[in-house]
Amino acid sequence: MIYRFRIILDAKEDIFRDLEIEPSASLEDFHYAIAQSFGFGGQEMASFYTTNENWEQGEELPLLDMGEGTTPMAGKSLDEFFDKDNHHLIYVYDFLSMWTFFVELMEIGEKDPVALYPNLIFGQGDVPEEVPDNNFDGEEGAEPEEEDEDDDLEDGILDYDDADFY
Repeated sequence: MIYRFRIILDAKEDIFRDLEIEPSASLEDFHYAIAQSFGFGGQEMASFYTTNENWEQGEELPLLDMGEGTTPMAGKSLDEFFDKDNHHLIYVYDFLSMWTFFVELMEIGEKDPVALYPNLIFGQGDVPEEVPDNNFDGEEGAEPEEEDEDDDLEDGILDYDDADFY
């Protein structure tokens, strides 16, 4: 048996990868497979999050043991999370940049005796240089509102005359 996943980058463009991986693989193995398939080195902090059909974030499954009763990725296998009722996880890579991915189990298939797993079977779209803006509510091409910085900043120097401290 083999799991076939679609991992979708949270972006306006269609950027996704389809991966095959063994159900007994750890979440840590899956983390490295996802990171590599999107061109990342895999050395940044990352977490999976349980979720429901509406992609509402649940329990964190961190890369490393963070204490407080959390189980690191290496201690959990994929078949502990995926079954006929549970098909989704959220994956966050690099907490400084917050690359966010939606992970969906698409199919459970037969293992190819000559394939090496994990196996990238399809990819669509190029990963952008920077994390995509996830604010999709605005009008297409609309400029973001600029803050009026002149109130407190004049010629690069803050005005402390009206401050509440000495």
